[in-house]
Amino acid sequence: MHKVIFDTDPGVDDAMALLFLARHPQVDLLGVTTVFGNAAISMTTRNALFLREAFGFDAPVAQGAGVCFDPARETGGFPDFIHGANGLGDIALPDPAHLRPLDHLDAVGFIIDTVRANPGQVSIVAVGRMTNLALALARDPGIAALVKDVTIMGGAFFVPGNISPAAEANIHGDPEAADLVLTAPWKVHVVGLDVTGQTQMTRAELRALAPKSPALTLLDALSQRYIDFYDRLIPDAMLVHDTCACVHLVRPDLFTRTEGAMRVVCQGIATGQTILKPQGRPFPPGEWDDLPVQSAVTGVQADQVMALVAEVLSS
Repeated sequence: MHKVIFDTDPGVDDAMALLFLARHPQVDLLGVTTVFGNAAISMTTRNALFLREAFGFDAPVAQGAGVCFDPARETGGFPDFIHGANGLGDIALPDPAHLRPLDHLDAVGFIIDTVRANPGQVSIVAVGRMTNLALALARDPGIAALVKDVTIMGGAFFVPGNISPAAEANIHGDPEAADLVLTAPWKVHVVGLDVTGQTQMTRAELRALAPKSPALTLLDALSQRYIDFYDRLIPDAMLVHDTCACVHLVRPDLFTRTEGAMRVVCQGIATGQTILKPQGRPFPPGEWDDLPVQSAVTGVQADQVMALVAEVLSS
């Protein structure tokens, strides 16, 4: 079993990823921690609470960061034109007062306490900005040695970004946090645009899944605006960024990786760019010295990934 903390900013593709984790038979979902990104923190937290009830899982939900790790950095706007003003495709959502209450107001404390209660067993899957993880490292650096591994959805090493030519949106949204996470002494698998750009679900495929359960009917409904956005890039389909990262957790054999030290550019026109120093390649002494070797996921068996996604969502 994979004991998982899911750090998320729901978000349409986050919703699919959450349902995948909740339904996968080898995942023990220990908790869901929220972060700002696809919407403001109040909204992403409300969305996580709503999805918990709609998807029928019982993991605690903890509210996390609503501003960047570096307080001097502006949080920026939210991508209403992709995820809708409410973060879930502008479907009708219940009043928060009608939902089961939030379990924790301190996601960072929840991450630290859960990791320390399960040393060496907890995998963190983070599919939004890395702010909560960076804050947890700053508050308790010792947790890095106690986390089993970290899988993030973010970055772009050998393909263009999606928020700028250089950067992917999750990393760009809080680059200082991402740089701290990638240079900390824990194992990180970076599942970014190099592979998520190859994993897509068509409108027809999602619609075919919808009748199999109320959760899938909901997922189909909240994904329509998202698919409309992607129609300019891929015909009548959406990229399943966050679910791809979750698949890597349970089926790493469906991916290939390149290892090396990693850094994130935090200033200038390339802010948010993820850079890999290939393992074994010599360079003069500098800022890359003595950094941990991390894993950049650079290849994917996309058809097999998507077949697994459909199988688990339908289970």
